[in-house]
Amino acid sequence: MKTWFRKLSAILCCGVLCAPFSAFGIGTPAPVRASAADIAHDPSRDVQKEGVGNPFNFGERNTPADASISEIRAINHKMTVQEVKYALYKEIDEHWDLISVRFGQTDREKVYALFLGIGTLESTLGGNGNGCDLETALDQGFPGSSAHAYGTLQTAVTAFKDGPDSPYMQESDVPEMEWYDLNESNFFDGIISNHMGIRKIIHFIRSAIVDYDLKGWQIVRGALKGHNTGWANYTGDDGYYANYPDEGCALAQWYYEEGHLYDNVFTWTKAEVAAKQRAGNPWEDWWYDIEPSLAEITTQPESATTTTTTTTTTETTAAPIPEPLIGDVNLNGEVTVADAVLLSKALYTEVTLNESQAAQADMNADRKINAVDLTLLKRYLIRN
Repeated sequence: MKTWFRKLSAILCCGVLCAPFSAFGIGTPAPVRASAADIAHDPSRDVQKEGVGNPFNFGERNTPADASISEIRAINHKMTVQEVKYALYKEIDEHWDLISVRFGQTDREKVYALFLGIGTLESTLGGNGNGCDLETALDQGFPGSSAHAYGTLQTAVTAFKDGPDSPYMQESDVPEMEWYDLNESNFFDGIISNHMGIRKIIHFIRSAIVDYDLKGWQIVRGALKGHNTGWANYTGDDGYYANYPDEGCALAQWYYEEGHLYDNVFTWTKAEVAAKQRAGNPWEDWWYDIEPSLAEITTQPESATTTTTTTTTTETTAAPIPEPLIGDVNLNGEVTVADAVLLSKALYTEVTLNESQAAQADMNADRKINAVDLTLLKRYLIRN
């Protein structure tokens, strides 16, 4: 499906500084970060909570919708490696609530890194000198075959919304994200290509769960296979997995651990710099957090009350309170991934738990809500 532009040598780079240990005090080191001089966003931002803040002011499109294809591609072509990275982060941040649940990953920087790994597999993040203007099916013409692909993530035409007579299977099962029409203006825009690439992988996450009953990190692994081949089924730990999903995850771990999330540094597929990450199982050793989920992305409603009115009085009666269930942070009567997501947001101060929610979140009954409770909740979910 892809034309591979690969080199044997890796680009080595500048010094980095170690980030401080976790604010929750459990002794887990944060990823190594680039020095403040190398990043584009405000270094004081809490990236886990706020994202990077779109420092390059990317819009919903990277280029004017009425520009010619040559003009659109020229704009994309000029992007630096760093701009290509931040363009991906902009789309991730805009859809973070959805992505964190679908991918089963609450560490935003690990998700950033995973998409850098995919971008390295597909285009080396613009390091070939083409920004996000890489097309791998030039000889087929637009729209070409289902393998026609473009941009940092090499998003195929099958990701886009086509007409009723489309020869492609329509990926209509990601209603949370805009589904752009298949036309040249959308296909060749770098930001929209990223958006549709992310949407396409989420489509295959759903397929891995619903169609093939995959579990845990195998879901995301299978989704990357689907992004590249059109099928998210598990076919055994053969060479394909080593060369695409597993290699992408190892490269992602390298960007994350070596501090290259925010700078102009990139590497190449199979580069020796990631040999350490490639030697183990990056999915099991580094990526895995909580189970990917197809849970509806909604804000939990306030506790309901019912009002009974007579001709003389108005009586307000609280709704029945379910029996306490440790781990049921959202108080809906069951312990699911949604509870882990809510607890994670509370730890990052994105939301505030009320007294009842906090009581259910205190997994070890030490009267403190911290990362230990989140770890215990995740373990419960994995076992059950």
